[in-house]
Amino acid sequence: MRLLPILQAALLAGTECAFSPASAFGVSPNRDTRQSSALHISSWGTKSTPSSLSDDANKSPADNVQAYLKTPEAVEARSNIDGTVLVSGLVRSKERTDQVIFDLLNNGESAFEFETIIAFVDDIAFAKKRLLSRSARYSGLLDKLDFVEASVPGGLPSPAQLEGVKSWVAVLDADDLVNTVSDVTAVIKQTGTVKNIAILAANAANIDSSDEKQIVESLKGCGAKFTMVAVGELQDFPEGTDPYSFYEMGSSESMVAEDATFSRDEAMRMITECLQLEAGVNKALSFSKVTNVNATEAKLIKGLREAGYARPQEVDHMLRDGVSNYKKAIADFMEKNPDYEKGYTSDVWWEEEKFQKSVRKSALRSADENQKIKDSRVEEVEKIAREWAKREYFRQMMAGTVDAELSEESFLESVWERAMFEGDLVYRQINGEATDADAELEDFKAKQERKKQAMLKKAKSELKEILEEENLGGDDLNEKLDKMDANPEGAKQS
Repeated sequence: MRLLPILQAALLAGTECAFSPASAFGVSPNRDTRQSSALHISSWGTKSTPSSLSDDANKSPADNVQAYLKTPEAVEARSNIDGTVLVSGLVRSKERTDQVIFDLLNNGESAFEFETIIAFVDDIAFAKKRLLSRSARYSGLLDKLDFVEASVPGGLPSPAQLEGVKSWVAVLDADDLVNTVSDVTAVIKQTGTVKNIAILAANAANIDSSDEKQIVESLKGCGAKFTMVAVGELQDFPEGTDPYSFYEMGSSESMVAEDATFSRDEAMRMITECLQLEAGVNKALSFSKVTNVNATEAKLIKGLREAGYARPQEVDHMLRDGVSNYKKAIADFMEKNPDYEKGYTSDVWWEEEKFQKSVRKSALRSADENQKIKDSRVEEVEKIAREWAKREYFRQMMAGTVDAELSEESFLESVWERAMFEGDLVYRQINGEATDADAELEDFKAKQERKKQAMLKKAKSELKEILEEENLGGDDLNEKLDKMDANPEGAKQS
């Protein structure tokens, strides 16, 4: 399902919908249409809608993330995030309400379809004072909210208390995390009804790799789909304030720094998004905030938000494609355009497979149809290229540097790549585009030389195979072929 820009959504759905971001998930017709939480970040970023973003194909993805990103689309949600969800480890502090995670689980724009949301707390009376708010009543949270009290303060729910619970969100402190996670998985095994376990581990600084691996192995054996997010010290600043990076727990990069901090609201966002996304199934990740605005993660996440990705789409993209694919796209671009940092690209666009495929397809059509579908730029460049080839043919004929019997058409075919290069260069100069004739010509000649060497190497390999099959090469075959490399003109004469 392709998302609409917010302006189109407003025109199609009416004024009311214009103030609510489009859902990132496919929603069934009989789904409740509840108001989204005020904590929800706008789906459309802070600057513009996708339709107004620049599409400069000549820029590196490092400088223009939009050229790398696809149009936001509906993401795949888990199929079993309904029924009853239980949240443990929260609503213990007088300084905050901890309502954020309950709002996220009740968000009408999410894929969650929970009928009951249980707050597993140390003190029900205290918890009700914190959670039975006006916003909870208006959002419909009160219609779903229920309370269960722990047998001991800070304890985990018993198998009996988890009976009928389909999803469990456990917020844990990192103290003795290995044993605590082991206790969680043991309870899940005894219960049998829990299908999803999502663990948010706070203050998870300096948990070593061996402990992380032990935690992951414990989760793998619990029989439920697991998701774990480990962060540093939780602090009270808004979600989305900083970009983030993450690594798989157990890897060498996953350790959370000793002084690391993370937004409390952002941590709640991450664990709930991972819970609802299919991409978050059986993932144990260590998250850190990114403070360097030039970091790859910062550029990518900023680009996702400016391109209109809602938070579920953003997290799904980071989990599935992530920074590694983005870095690869940048590396591929720089490999194709080694002179990009000098201020120009060396992209020979007429040799691209996309254009060549179009040419092959159009060759099957009539001349009139082919003329109609030709891109105006291509047509103009070809016209300039032909004029250049004609002048070059006349010049070389007068200078006697070509065979007098060579026809103009044959000459044009032999220099067509150079002619297209000259045509493109002149076209860009006429239209005021940036050019560097000397540097681009040098780069073109270097590419042609590499292509020539590659063709020679291929021809040499094919000739060697033929001679060896026919036993015609002799013992010094390789030496003869090397001489061909050193003196190709002499090889032709021989």
